[in-house]
Amino acid sequence: MKRNLLLFSLLVSLQFVNAQQTCDTALPITAGIHLVNAVDGSQVPQPLCEDQYGQVPSEDNPAGKWYTYTPTGNFTVTVTSDIAANTPRRDTRFHVYSGNCSNLICVSGDDDNGSGLSSTASFDVAQGTIYYIAWDNRWTSNGFSFSLSEAPIVPNPCLTATPVTTGITTVASINGNNIITSCSNASAAKWYSYTANGNSNLTITSDLPQNICKDTKLSVYTGNCPGVFTCVTSDDNSGTIQCNNGNTNSFLSKKTFEVQSGVTYYIVWDNQWSSEGFDFQITEQAIVRPVNYNTQLVSTINSSYDTCIVDMNGDNLDDIVGVSGNNLKIHYQGANGNLSIVNFPITGTSKMPSWSIVAGDYNKDGFNDLVLGAGNGLSLWKSNTTGTEYTSVTPGEYIFCQRTNFVDLNNDGNLDIFSCHDIDPNVYYLNDGNAGLQYFQSGISPGAYMLGITEGGGNYASLWTDYDNDGDVDLFISKCSGPPSELHRNDGNGIFTDISAIAEIDVTPVQSWSSAVADFDNDGDMDIVIGSNGSTGHMFFRNDLDKTNNVEEPFANITLGSGLDLDPSDNRDYIAYDFDNDGLVDIMGGGNKILFNKGDNVFESVSYPQINVGAIGDLNNDGFLDILDIVVLNNQRFPYVRYAIPNENNWLKITTKGIASNSNGIGARIEIYGAWGKQIRDVRSGEGFEFGSTLNTHFGLGTATEIDQVVVKWPSGTVDTFENVAINQTLNVVEGATLSNQNFNNGVFAIYPNPVKETINIQLKDNTITLNNAQIFDINGKRVISTNNVDQPINVSQLANGSYILVVTDSDTKSYSQKFIKE
Repeated sequence: MKRNLLLFSLLVSLQFVNAQQTCDTALPITAGIHLVNAVDGSQVPQPLCEDQYGQVPSEDNPAGKWYTYTPTGNFTVTVTSDIAANTPRRDTRFHVYSGNCSNLICVSGDDDNGSGLSSTASFDVAQGTIYYIAWDNRWTSNGFSFSLSEAPIVPNPCLTATPVTTGITTVASINGNNIITSCSNASAAKWYSYTANGNSNLTITSDLPQNICKDTKLSVYTGNCPGVFTCVTSDDNSGTIQCNNGNTNSFLSKKTFEVQSGVTYYIVWDNQWSSEGFDFQITEQAIVRPVNYNTQLVSTINSSYDTCIVDMNGDNLDDIVGVSGNNLKIHYQGANGNLSIVNFPITGTSKMPSWSIVAGDYNKDGFNDLVLGAGNGLSLWKSNTTGTEYTSVTPGEYIFCQRTNFVDLNNDGNLDIFSCHDIDPNVYYLNDGNAGLQYFQSGISPGAYMLGITEGGGNYASLWTDYDNDGDVDLFISKCSGPPSELHRNDGNGIFTDISAIAEIDVTPVQSWSSAVADFDNDGDMDIVIGSNGSTGHMFFRNDLDKTNNVEEPFANITLGSGLDLDPSDNRDYIAYDFDNDGLVDIMGGGNKILFNKGDNVFESVSYPQINVGAIGDLNNDGFLDILDIVVLNNQRFPYVRYAIPNENNWLKITTKGIASNSNGIGARIEIYGAWGKQIRDVRSGEGFEFGSTLNTHFGLGTATEIDQVVVKWPSGTVDTFENVAINQTLNVVEGATLSNQNFNNGVFAIYPNPVKETINIQLKDNTITLNNAQIFDINGKRVISTNNVDQPINVSQLANGSYILVVTDSDTKSYSQKFIKE
């Protein structure tokens, strides 16, 4: 992310030196430019003074480079890699300590406040004090240069900030000291302090009649005075009072944000545009949240990596999945949301999910398996047929994994594995039906699907959804570092077509690590919000799909006026769920907030302090979605479950068990109809950037008390329809369960006898088709028989009495199904 910086002049020449490997052997430096040949020292900087993205992943071989600096006077020091010697800029991170090597104390640090993901920070130092400057390889081990500059200490303006409360305050003129931050680089400012007496929404505005035609700029900070400040928010031209000299624009400032009781906020007006005096007003408003949360620390999760919420034992209740080393820890949900813990040791070497984790029933045994995405490959942890053991499969191909997914790419009823590649074209593994893996890389492997072939990669998040309502899943890719995001249409014949330009979503510049895709306006098709991770703002595209013609309609950019244009926060994770169950899909991204959908494609930002994007699911079976997020403090990970407190809205939860389709029904389209009209969801594995979330489908109903119809359109083509469905319940749907024996797609084959006691026979009706195998599933979707001897009678005598579904697959991997009854 780019930041405007004020760099001090450097009067010393470039020093070509190598830092030492540890704190104890740190290389002494003075003001000047210094060359880091490589970040390869044996001691990793700890604690993390800049911990937004946590520790260096173990697979990246954590390392550091250490320097020591002893000032000869009291200075304001700037350390930065945002210098011309680094062209193009490098992605760096550093930490600054005082104390000694056995007791390091954070003073400052930075990750991305320079341009091009470089690092910069300014801090005050005391004469004779030893400071340690340590660079780590969170993002790169390659060499770069950095500068250390000294300037006279300017008294911190927070020390003389004027206390203010609600009401109107007059700024005589802007003539005080300022400090350079990511929010302000002006030469002068006027500082005020406001201490909140309670939690509230605070509005600070210069958008007042007496200020007409004036030009103001606002920043708000929290932090210790003097010390390190955090920019809470800022604003330049959000006022609405137009200048009376014919100018149609307002240059006044207005910002509303949430304040916490007892916290001091520094309100800063700078002279970026003018030093002229003006009035500003502070008002408080009560906080009204559409849904509230109870927070519970679940320290037993003890996961060192990304977490997942998903049903792991087939009881249709969401469980918690944590991974640490070669150990799988599952918190199984029981009655009333009680959690019981089971540890599963995993033998062999596995990649760890430092970048993403996702779940799905890969081997069709009724128990979900896991894909762990690392910076150098992926691993598959497969369950046995009883869900009591897990085996690691690590294929070995090098992949700089980002978002991973389970998806049935060729619609053969078996889940495949897809992974975004950060530095190369995307990759996937096809499931051969016996849980075997065949590796493909787009644009490189012969016969591979074209699923993102940019040589430099930049593929950060893949989301599989049916944007054109033709019954198969398409691919949207969030892109970072330059190339535009991509939309690939599944043409249903093994061909994926990049229609990004036609759809007009190929906007540049963009820096997105994930996007939120849902039917935000409930018109029956999927819309796209490209989430910002810096440089540019969010972008909201409405799907204007028209199925009455064969024309590919472009998406409409409706960002302006949607509320997304007013959200300055950025993040790497964006997810779309109906958090308050009002029947409209909301968005969760950065800034500890949820963007609640107010209808008509307008979103309202509501702050939830301390809550971050995480894994999503219903962990107490109350029909409201809960959040499992990880808070990192001093390099320690604290897992919190944010239990939603039910409001008065109604809901419906649906679980899907595929038969001819994949076991989870991933790729299925679910539609519900009622007084509200229509809502849709797609069953998807892999939302946002890194976490794994529930495979159960949630609908909020608002105050509606009746559901006229539920329609489940399976990837196989089967359609199940339910009429007059009760609200506030879980509807468990097995593929084909609503169909009679005669309504299955049995134009290809017949089975006899039906009902059956001992053996069942398959009789082809179409002699042009060759059958390869047959599988039998119980009504819960569990495979109970599999055979390649389709020409011979199949012995079913050992099966319990009841209904079963026979699925046959032909030589073109197309599946056909038929229900039968075992007596």
